Amino acid sequence: MLWLVIGLVLFIAAHSVRIVADDWRTRTLARVGPGGWRAMVSVASIAGLALITLGYGQARLDPVWLWLPPLWTRHLAALLTLAAFVLVAATYVPGNHLKAAVGHPMVLGVKVWAFAHLLANGTLADLLLFGGLLAWAIASFAAARRRDRLAGALRPPVAVAGTVITLTVGVLSWAAVAFWLHLALFGIAPFGRA
Repeated sequence: MLWLVIGLVLFIAAHSVRIVADDWRTRTLARVGPGGWRAMVSVASIAGLALITLGYGQARLDPVWLWLPPLWTRHLAALLTLAAFVLVAATYVPGNHLKAAVGHPMVLGVKVWAFAHLLANGTLADLLLFGGLLAWAIASFAAARRRDRLAGALRPPVAVAGTVITLTVGVLSWAAVAFWLHLALFGIAPFGRA
């Protein structure tokens, strides 16, 4: 469990600089340049993810159960993760209505994804992983919206085509993960196979 906690702290810290030290981030970005900054964040993120994976995998071998989620939470989690995948797709597809409406669909998608997994899982490791990411996403989304308001950010132009592409990519990505990749990558079938 220690590796999970260290990995979470490292990963969340790498993604929280704008929340807690935006001025320092701006100065460091000016000093090392965008490429240098991305490299630093990427190294910390990859190390954090590696430790999270190691720690979570170890914790699954001897789980500490805090609650036993009812079966219906798995169905709700499937529906919520579908929304999360669509939100993440909205981050990358230009000119879609979702990005214009929420401003930061990636972080909102992480919020929904983490909440869904927190509902459907009941171990201490799940609480640490998904609860930690949910807390980060809540703080990050609030900080990003506050920055937008202060900067007077305008909504980008939108088109129906961008929204249709977003929905298509989100749904297809969700289906690939839900029906194949989740089991292959994490050993858990969201819909009860294996």
